[in-house]
Amino acid sequence: MFSDDLADLFGPDGPLVRQLPGYVPRAAQLELSEAIRDTLDSGGVLIAEAGTGTGKTWAYLAPAFLSGGKVLVSTGTRTLQDQLFRRDIPRLRAALALPVDVALLKGRGNYVCHYHLERLEQDERALKSRDEISQLRAIRRFVRESGSGDRADLPEVPETADIWSRVTSTRENCLGQDCPHVRDCFLLKARRHAQEADVVVVNHALFMADLALREEGITDLLPETRLVVFDEAHQLPDTATRFLGQSLSLHQVLDCARQAEAAGLAHARETVRWSELCQALDAAARDLRLVSAPVGKLPGGRATFDQIPEPEAFDQSLDRLAQALDGLTESLGTQEERHPDLAAAARTARTLRARLWQWAHPARGEAETEDQAAVRWIEHSAHSVRLQRAPLSVARIFSGFRRPGQSWVLASATLSVRGDFQHFQRQLGLADAETRSWASPFDYPAQGLLYVPRALPWPGDPGFTDAFARALLPLVDACAGGVLVLCTTLRAVDRVADVLLRGMLASDRPVMRQGEASRGVLLERFRAAGNAVLVGSTSFWEGIDVPGDALTLVAIDKLPFAPPDDPVLEARLNACRAEGGNPFMEYQLPQAALLLKQGAGRLIRSETDWGVLVVGDGRLVDKPYGRLLWQGLPPFARTRDAEVALDFLGHPPGRREPAGQDVAGA
Repeated sequence: MFSDDLADLFGPDGPLVRQLPGYVPRAAQLELSEAIRDTLDSGGVLIAEAGTGTGKTWAYLAPAFLSGGKVLVSTGTRTLQDQLFRRDIPRLRAALALPVDVALLKGRGNYVCHYHLERLEQDERALKSRDEISQLRAIRRFVRESGSGDRADLPEVPETADIWSRVTSTRENCLGQDCPHVRDCFLLKARRHAQEADVVVVNHALFMADLALREEGITDLLPETRLVVFDEAHQLPDTATRFLGQSLSLHQVLDCARQAEAAGLAHARETVRWSELCQALDAAARDLRLVSAPVGKLPGGRATFDQIPEPEAFDQSLDRLAQALDGLTESLGTQEERHPDLAAAARTARTLRARLWQWAHPARGEAETEDQAAVRWIEHSAHSVRLQRAPLSVARIFSGFRRPGQSWVLASATLSVRGDFQHFQRQLGLADAETRSWASPFDYPAQGLLYVPRALPWPGDPGFTDAFARALLPLVDACAGGVLVLCTTLRAVDRVADVLLRGMLASDRPVMRQGEASRGVLLERFRAAGNAVLVGSTSFWEGIDVPGDALTLVAIDKLPFAPPDDPVLEARLNACRAEGGNPFMEYQLPQAALLLKQGAGRLIRSETDWGVLVVGDGRLVDKPYGRLLWQGLPPFARTRDAEVALDFLGHPPGRREPAGQDVAGA
């Protein structure tokens, strides 16, 4: 298939060089694209690790466009999905002058629902603030003018605004063909376009939601395609675990009670004692919250099912909740044909009842095999109680989703541990996939320096976080550009930010921390400032692209081992141990290596970037397993000497003497 087209396309005289200013041919990009073409021809599976700067986006889009078949591209986040659809695809399509029809498809919660918007407009008492009044007006204008109804096209209303949940639909409260606005439905329009388009751009969350629905026998969400490309594929195991599990919150139960009472009183007032039923459900939910309060005092506010304090009282309260939900579900079932609102309330109640039953009776109908085993736990926070269930392994379901002859490409910069893909393959059940790696074109030894301070206490020491932050102060002073500090806990984020602020009182350099604003707003401020310090936790370890001097120092406090109070991790480690494996070497270490590589990847994003990567955790050098971790990082020059790091920051590449030999000591 088109054996010469790719070489011409990516060649020095090709259309990309002619049409795209600044495009530079890269051998690795062509090789990756040819490997994807071969996978498409063979109907196989390719796991492709392509280092930063390889140009993997166009490497997979080119064969997708040229193949003539239907293609699905799944991205790690909605942000990347929008970037791909609005920037990368139009540029390549124009350069190739190909009439490729591309559709953007997201989950239903991203599209304004005409019906639920109309209901909110009719009951403005439901608005909670003056901000929501202006937000509702903005959404109303947007719906009149928008062709997509995609809330990402309305930045005037923050993505995190609570009002979005009241003007969008769920699978349970969607009226479907009974909706009076079905002809104008933004979601149905997007789905129809996806069925017709040549290339469909989705995100991993939607793909996994579709996979979960197919497990339930529902198969009309995503179109069938010849090729599926998973970009940022390293996120797939976690996303699959989240979507193939189940969650039930008491907030959902209370919302169900309110929804049912409103629908019942409006459309079947004389037939059922709606207020009595709904008050019973409300009381049962609040009772469960009180009974499970001791869980909130445990580490992480979580407890697995077998570790729930006062289990007898908890079981009794859970039974009362089930009985109250049964009573409401049964009554709704007798009246649901009278009005679409009653039908929607009935669907919601049945869904919640099914989740509650499955959480309370997990062994019924389940085979005792690891790939079907699940872990149950409860989370208790200041605002909610949530019953969670997740599979121990997603390998069988995920790999079984691939249709015969369908080609899969899983691409990312971080899929292997020192070139070994086995951990990633085991997680997704892709043992027979072809695996290949392409190195980054960047000159890491010249562009970057890895610095591991000598004098810091061990990470378990109570004084570690303060000492780490103080060790950063001279580096921050010497750094002309921006500083990104990545912490492994939210508590460390606040502590590091506080120490830096105290130590930089005389500086006009802004210090930002996770939680002060949304992630997107913080990143915009960080880029605009050019010399800011941004301190963040988990969500800042990846997906941040700040090239140039706006980011020249990245600091990581500790090796990113998953917290021991994670119920899913604990269950998986126990299962590995029970099978005679070594959970640290087989699971914890590979996971930490991949996440560490993600964090380190924030530093060098282009051929002209430069900077210092600080890792405050001495285990990277002093523990035998540390070698496995730092050898998986980009091949930066290395040092344990603070003066070497300060000198590097003061004399950037191209403006300093040639680098000396490696001074790692590791």
